[in-house]
Amino acid sequence: MLELLTSSFETLLDFPILSRIRRNHGLEHATLHILAQRFPGVPIAGHSTASGFRLMGELSTEAVQSAVEEALRRMQAGEAKLAVHPNCGTNFVTAGTLSGLAGAAAMIGVGKRRWDKVERLPLAAVMATLALIAAYPLGLKLQEKVTTSGKPGALQVERIIMTRRGPVTIHQVLTQG
Repeated sequence: MLELLTSSFETLLDFPILSRIRRNHGLEHATLHILAQRFPGVPIAGHSTASGFRLMGELSTEAVQSAVEEALRRMQAGEAKLAVHPNCGTNFVTAGTLSGLAGAAAMIGVGKRRWDKVERLPLAAVMATLALIAAYPLGLKLQEKVTTSGKPGALQVERIIMTRRGPVTIHQVLTQG
């Protein structure tokens, strides 16, 4: 039964649009790793879609293009771990969900009196904290197995478009394949 579920889940992740998003997400993360090494302390954020990804941060187009090219080359050479990033939204959603559920579970069975709820707050805080500790490695594993792909396959960079939204520089990296 577990084998059937795993196979069905992998088939779903290989659905063309999901595969493209996962590969773009992996390339986005790999690019962020390289940019962080080259420009320490420069805040950069990203967002992936089926058509590519966006990077927000004060960087030149040449710097982004060079980092994207290196990221793609390194991933194609087998550096799949570049697809996993510690500041990915997957980690934050995992942490928020687990800690919220743990805190809520600590409150199960609490009576209607205010004092009953107050008495449980230390337990809720401990359970939420333990959930946060467990969430970090789980978020990384979810990235590796579900939300990103470290195997870019035939993914190619089509072009990079720079725009400005007020004080923010945005580079849209369009991909194909």
